[in-house]
Amino acid sequence: MAATMLRQHPCTPLPLPADAVRLDVPVQTPAVARRTGAGVDGLQVEELDHHDRLAAMRDGRLGSVHSWELVTAVDGPGTRLTVFLNGCPLRCLYCHNPDTFAMRDGQPVTSDELLTRLARYRAVFAATGGGLTLSGGEVLMQPAFAARVLRGAKELGVHTAIDTSGYLGQNASDALLADVDLVLLDVKSGDPDTYRRVTGRDLEPTLAFGRRLAERADGPEVWVRFVLVPGLTDDVDNVERVAAYAAELNGIRPGTVTRVEVLPFHQMGRDKWQALGRDYALDDTQPPTAELTDRVRAQFRAHGLTTY
Repeated sequence: MAATMLRQHPCTPLPLPADAVRLDVPVQTPAVARRTGAGVDGLQVEELDHHDRLAAMRDGRLGSVHSWELVTAVDGPGTRLTVFLNGCPLRCLYCHNPDTFAMRDGQPVTSDELLTRLARYRAVFAATGGGLTLSGGEVLMQPAFAARVLRGAKELGVHTAIDTSGYLGQNASDALLADVDLVLLDVKSGDPDTYRRVTGRDLEPTLAFGRRLAERADGPEVWVRFVLVPGLTDDVDNVERVAAYAAELNGIRPGTVTRVEVLPFHQMGRDKWQALGRDYALDDTQPPTAELTDRVRAQFRAHGLTTY
């Protein structure tokens, strides 16, 4: 896929099914005020006993799904059907989906049901250069389900993307990665200590996963995502490390990282943390100023990275 960009949408948009969730946002700048899914309305939920449910999840026929939505220019190019899966090993302080932390909290949906839904939007995807994005939570908590859905999407001729921290990159088989056109790689910090403060986990698995993607001769396109949080991730050296890492991936395979998205911190998830009775550490943190955001984007651009 070309590094420059999102294809322009037709002047007259195609009609969408009545139950689609629509979010219109600017094409050039990722939206920060995005909606976090609308549940599993429109998808058939499977009622299985515990044994059958576990067996179906092991072989990828069943997944734990938080929500789905149809969005434009948020989770990859064009109009995308984004599916949020439950389960995540990280505990990011700024997470706006804390209700996806536990896999048990999702709804059981089969891969066939999801692919049936996906097939309904093929004309929209073809017209806008869009496709399927599997997000979370952490998509690689459910690698068998993800692999089955991605394979089915490719058989339908649909562009595929996964949004991942890379922390569970070892769960992604070569066969799964062969069915991925784009990886939205969330690099939450370049400094190991800051990364642990932000996520509660180690940085190295994320770095190793990105290098693995770059080392694949037929590897996917990568968009690096970095959440800019004042007082947490905005340190000049921390940003510089993330930028140098993204540039390193292009040194391994030229054109690996075609885009960097600097995502300004927002407070959209605060109410969810409170509703779940969880302690929200960033309650008093303000979004970054325009000046700070411009400085951080300039740091990435100084490394020759196309940055938004």
